[in-house]
Amino acid sequence: MSTPTPAAAHTSVLVINSGSSSIKYQLVIPDTHEVLASGLVERIGEPVGAVKHVAHGETTRRELPVTDHAEGLRVVLGLFDEIGPDLGQAHVAAVGHRVVQGGARYSGPALVDEDVVRDIDELSPLAPLHNPPNLTGIRVARELLPDVPHVAVFDTAFFRDLPAAAATYAVDTEVATTHQVRRYGAHGTSHQYVSHKVARLLGRPVEELNTIVLHLGNGASASAVRGGRAVETSMGMTPLEGLVMGTRSGDLDPAVLFHLYRNAGFSVDDLDDLLNRRSGIKGLSGVNDFRELHDLVEQGDAAARLALDVYLHRLRKYIGAYYAVLGRLDVIAFTAGVGENDDIVRAGALAGLEALGIEVDLGRNAGRKSEPTVISPDGARVTVLVVPTNEELAIARQALEVVGAGRA
Repeated sequence: MSTPTPAAAHTSVLVINSGSSSIKYQLVIPDTHEVLASGLVERIGEPVGAVKHVAHGETTRRELPVTDHAEGLRVVLGLFDEIGPDLGQAHVAAVGHRVVQGGARYSGPALVDEDVVRDIDELSPLAPLHNPPNLTGIRVARELLPDVPHVAVFDTAFFRDLPAAAATYAVDTEVATTHQVRRYGAHGTSHQYVSHKVARLLGRPVEELNTIVLHLGNGASASAVRGGRAVETSMGMTPLEGLVMGTRSGDLDPAVLFHLYRNAGFSVDDLDDLLNRRSGIKGLSGVNDFRELHDLVEQGDAAARLALDVYLHRLRKYIGAYYAVLGRLDVIAFTAGVGENDDIVRAGALAGLEALGIEVDLGRNAGRKSEPTVISPDGARVTVLVVPTNEELAIARQALEVVGAGRA
């Protein structure tokens, strides 16, 4: 007897994250959090692409040419037909698409129509590395799955209503208005998910909590959340500002750019490449994988030690600043790849902050955390947690709410 698909009794959402040369996807049941399938198409446009599809507890890997995103999504849908689960039986209520930049226009998810498509396209100058491939994924998916509603979920939406004092740059008002220069933030889907998850974990109303969320991955961002609403975030008009990241510089005196342009012959494209791809941990140490970085530190590598010190210094500075912005701090939550898996970074980021009521229990902190974990001592004034993020689940929930198919 065949086992009935778990989706038979539940509504599912297909979540698509289309990058410049990749497509990530998950088939999720929002109300049970179950992932029916997931996968990744990489090296789109190269002579040989790589495809991974995980379903029924098994992983299928293939190498084949994937000429473009249309072909990539056809491959994905073919794997659902061949290996499963059958999308026709999975009660797919919506396709949820991650979109990085929603500008000042979107404070929440949006049902995709031609107006939304046009808006995403017009906002591409604010996220030139992200919005164009996000939009390509939407266009292709709408062609291949025309009978299912598509929903855009914006990384910037959680930060759209930042207080004006936090969102506004001190540059000429007319210039800023004309060219949409303001703080938009990024990783908002993760920051919103984690800050609300914290409240559920602690059994407290989100409206009562002041929380700092530290989303630490290859890209890294911090947010200050008061009563469930973001009041500050470290990423700015683009995801380059803020914390030190894997390959991005984070905060930098803008005059550095003038200096390199005028005196070192750097073009605008050279500066873009330097700050986005050859800076951060990689620029300082030569590596951007924290496991390699820690190995180098243990071997006595001075550049690696400096890179880690700079990274932790910037983190502590933002924690202190956001504590001041909030006025009272209840929770610090670490999330994303580094935040969830690197106990050295977690302990180092909070070292020396005991006078602020921020402490780490080294035993509780040890090791990777695949489940929500309190890592502060009992009775600490500020609760410190590791909360694994789940952006795909958050996108699925928001997509389901938009199409009116129920609430997860």
